[in-house]
Amino acid sequence: MVTGMDPKRIREDFPIFSRKIGDKPLIYFDNGATSQRPRQVIEAIKEFYEQHNANIHRGLHTLSQEASELYEEAHERVAKFIGAESGEEVIFVRNTSEALNLVAYSLGPAIVDRGDEIVISIMEHHSNLLPWYRLAMLKGAKLKVVDITDDYRLNYAMLEEIVSERTKIVAIVHMSNVLGTINDVRKIAKLAHEHDAVIVVDGAQSVPHMPVNVKDLDIDFLGFSGHKMLGPTGIGVLYGKKELLESMDPFLSGGDMIKEVSCSLNGSCSVVWNRLPWKFEAGTPNIAGGIGLMAAVEYLERIGMENIRRYEEELTEYALRRMNEELGDHCDIYGPMDIKERGGIISFNIKGIDPHEIALYLDSHGIAVRSGFHCAQPLHERLGLRKGSARASFYLYNLKEEIDVFVNALKELIKSVG
Repeated sequence: MVTGMDPKRIREDFPIFSRKIGDKPLIYFDNGATSQRPRQVIEAIKEFYEQHNANIHRGLHTLSQEASELYEEAHERVAKFIGAESGEEVIFVRNTSEALNLVAYSLGPAIVDRGDEIVISIMEHHSNLLPWYRLAMLKGAKLKVVDITDDYRLNYAMLEEIVSERTKIVAIVHMSNVLGTINDVRKIAKLAHEHDAVIVVDGAQSVPHMPVNVKDLDIDFLGFSGHKMLGPTGIGVLYGKKELLESMDPFLSGGDMIKEVSCSLNGSCSVVWNRLPWKFEAGTPNIAGGIGLMAAVEYLERIGMENIRRYEEELTEYALRRMNEELGDHCDIYGPMDIKERGGIISFNIKGIDPHEIALYLDSHGIAVRSGFHCAQPLHERLGLRKGSARASFYLYNLKEEIDVFVNALKELIKSVG
C-alpha cells in the first residue's frame, strides 16, 4: 500500500459507494469513462448555488463579484495543478473534445495549408482524430497516422520518419484510453519543435491519474475533462502557451469574449477581443462546473498525484497478475505489460464471449465496466477486434478486494459457457 494513502478512508468521501446494484455492493471500474465525485465537490457546487449564484463579469453587486472571484480563482488553481504560468493559459470548455476542436478550428486554419501534414497516432480517441481529419479535409492537407508496435507501444521509429518540414501539427494522446499506454510526450514535443510543428496533447486519461506539468513536458496545448478527475460533467480545460493563444482568433463569439465592439448602421463593425482567458469563453460559462473542478483539484492535491499514480500501479499490477493466473488462455489482455509504461486501464476479451455480454454479466455482480470500441474504433480495427473489447479502469478509491471479486466473476462466466 502506498504510504500516506488510505483508499478505504477515501471511499468514505464518495456517497455513491453506499448503494448496491441489485443485492451486490457497487464495484466501479469504469473510471476511464467518468469518475465518481466526493462530497467535497458536491458541497462546493451546492454552496455556490445556495450562497453565491450570479453571472460573472457582468455586475457590480456582491453576488456577481463573489461568483467572478471564485470562477477566476478556479482558473488559477487549475493552472497551478498542471504547472501553467497563470490562469491566462487555462481556458474552460465543456470537455476534452471541445478543447481539441478549439485548437483545430482557431489555430489550424492559420498554420495549415494545402499539402501540409498533420500527424496523429492509430491509438487516438475519436476526439483527437476527427477534428484533425476535418481540418485536413478543409485545408487540403494530409493526415499521417503513426502505428503501434507488437507490444502496444507507439512506434517512435515510424514517428521520426513521418514528422518532417511539412508537419504543422502533431496531435498525440498522453495515455491511451484502450491500451493504457503512456506515451513519451516530452520526447514527442522535442521532435515536433525541431520541425517547427505545434504539439497538441490529449490528456483526458493522464491528468486525472498522474503528475502532469506542461512546462516540464514543453507541450503547446493540453486538453482534459473535469468529469474524469472527480469534477462535474460539462467542464473541461484547454491549456495553451500564452503566445499561441494570443495569436489565435476565438472559436466562438458572443458575450464576455470582447473588450469593446462598435457597429454602425452601414454594417461596418470594429471589435477588440477580451484578454486571456476570457477571449475564448463566449457567453455565460459553466460557473458552478468551474468551481466544482477547483474543489476536485484541491482534493487530488491533498492526496498527491504521485501517491495516486503509485497506488494505481499497485492495483493494475495486481489485476494483471490475478487475471493471468486465474483466467489464463481464456483471456486476451491488450497493452504493455511493463507497469511503468501503462496506466490503470485494462482492456481485455474472453475467448468466445462478446464484450457486451461480459459487461452485462459483470453488471449482474455489481461490477461496472465499459464495453465496445471506447471511442477508439480505428485502434480496435488495427488490433483485429471487430466487436471491440471490455475495459476495466481504476482510480484512487478502488480496492484489491474488488479486483478479486471481478476476477472471480470472470472465472464463473468462463465456466458457465463451457
